[in-house]
Amino acid sequence: MTVYFFSPLAPVVEAMKTKFKYTGIRVKDLDAAIAFHTKVLRMKYRGRNDIEATKETVADLVSEEGGFALDLNCYEKGSPYATNYSVGEGLDHLPFQVEDLEGALAEAKKAGHPVVLDMKTATSRWPYIEAPSGTWIELFA
Repeated sequence: MTVYFFSPLAPVVEAMKTKFKYTGIRVKDLDAAIAFHTKVLRMKYRGRNDIEATKETVADLVSEEGGFALDLNCYEKGSPYATNYSVGEGLDHLPFQVEDLEGALAEAKKAGHPVVLDMKTATSRWPYIEAPSGTWIELFA
C-alpha cells in the first residue's frame, strides 16, 4: 500500500510504502476480552506484555497462523491513556510496517505529522504519529 499525505492546499505527494499488520483496541477487562476473542471468535492467544512507559498490558491474538493480528490494550489507572470511552470509541491505534522507519518518520513530519509518542526497547522501536482524524498511527520496520 502506498500512503499519500496531502492537505487541501498542497498537491498530493507519494510517500512511504506500508503494510497494514494488525489493529490495537482498548479494553477495560483484559481477561474477559481474551476469553471472548479466544472462545467465541476462536482467535489464538500469543501472549501478553507489560509496557511500563504507557502503564498498560497488551495481549496479542491472531485470527489464524500468519493471519491478521489483534492487540488488546488495557491501560492501568493512572495512565494518561486510561481515559473513559464509549462503545465504538475503543480503537487505540492502527499499525503500519514500513521498510525505512527513519525515512517514513521524516516524510510524515514534513507532511505535518510529527511523532507524538516514541516507544523504544533495547531491540525495537514503534513511534506513533497522529492522523488528521486524531487516530494514532504506529510505524515500525
